Amino acid sequence: MKLLSNKVLLIALVLFSGLGYIISCTRDNSLIQPIQITQPFSPSRGNNVHLPGSMTTGDPNQWKLDKVHSSVLWSGSYIGAAGLLTGRFNQFGMHDISAVEMKNYPGTGQPLLDTSWAFYESDPSKTYFNGYVQINTSNTGEPGRDAGCNISAMGTTAIISGTQNLNVNNIAQIKTTKVEFDPESNGYIIHLNLTWQGKLSAPHTEALVGKLKYIPKATPTGSTYSVFGLQLTFQFNKQAYGISSTSIGDNIAVECNMNFNNQ
Repeated sequence: MKLLSNKVLLIALVLFSGLGYIISCTRDNSLIQPIQITQPFSPSRGNNVHLPGSMTTGDPNQWKLDKVHSSVLWSGSYIGAAGLLTGRFNQFGMHDISAVEMKNYPGTGQPLLDTSWAFYESDPSKTYFNGYVQINTSNTGEPGRDAGCNISAMGTTAIISGTQNLNVNNIAQIKTTKVEFDPESNGYIIHLNLTWQGKLSAPHTEALVGKLKYIPKATPTGSTYSVFGLQLTFQFNKQAYGISSTSIGDNIAVECNMNFNNQ
């Protein structure tokens, strides 16, 4: 009889222990929260509006391209497989060049006003810009290449000292067709047309997509004026413009770093 009682007690202990374990597991599980691996992006944009006006000096509401502190850079893979070949364009601007404006200009400064742009931080539908580079001013840091094979490979002409060459066969132009918010950053998605003659008999236009980053307006320490920046990146295929050089891969990356001030 005593043995039976001991067995009943043992069974009861086992049952109560199991029940306690189940309850404890249920309670622990109720406290477990799913891990959020990636947080949804939350944009943080202001309401800055930047316009060039007529670029009147001394008017703080008219923003001017600070070309001296801006750059247009390019890069591509050497022979399409090795390290990068890089360079920059020494002459560029932000102007929608018309057919009658495509000519040589005497002087070393900007031949046309850099007024073909507008930027609205919170309304990209109003943002637009047009820009150009003078192809023969491509600068790799190697004069032999820049004044030699680069000129012939890109279908343009050599630099004429003291002249800004905005002829149709020496300029590549970009024009935005649509600007929209980037859902993954505070930047913007840019739809643009790249028009360039290259090695072709006439200018050719390709529709491309790039990204734009806004560096917000700020007043440098000790300054009486403000600055802001726009950084545009995109890629294009050189073969679309008849460029068949074997020294560089097909895909060319372009980075435009445009800085502005309101002096």
